[in-house]
Amino acid sequence: MNVLVKTSLAVVGATVLLSLAPLSASAQEMTYPEKCKTEGMDMSKIGMSSSGDMPMGEMTDYQKASMDGMKSMHMNMMQGMMKKDADVSFICGMIAHHMGAISMSEVELKYGDNKEAKEMAQMIIDAQKKEIVDMTKWLDKEAK
Repeated sequence: MNVLVKTSLAVVGATVLLSLAPLSASAQEMTYPEKCKTEGMDMSKIGMSSSGDMPMGEMTDYQKASMDGMKSMHMNMMQGMMKKDADVSFICGMIAHHMGAISMSEVELKYGDNKEAKEMAQMIIDAQKKEIVDMTKWLDKEAK
């Protein structure tokens, strides 16, 4: 193999590895995007009241719908995570988490305007519903 081909293959290989790097990062290594953070909100209060530190009257309809879905998800996740079996706990927590993703996606479909965001929401709904079915089947078979 000539040097140009070897160099090209090395560059392609390095590019593939670098493109996969974000997929292998653990949750602790990932950073929540700054554009997603809300400046000036005391996020420690979120989840402790029905609306966080924002009075319900000041919330938009989509924010209220999102908060309702998040409250349900968090309660179900906490119940699932208390299971004594680590595998069952994981699966139960993930089912609740997926249900939360579906709820968020449904809010996007109802209130969102961006075509691409709505397409992503529908893909999430489709994928998460299938995974919930798979995880529920696992629970039925494996959980004691």
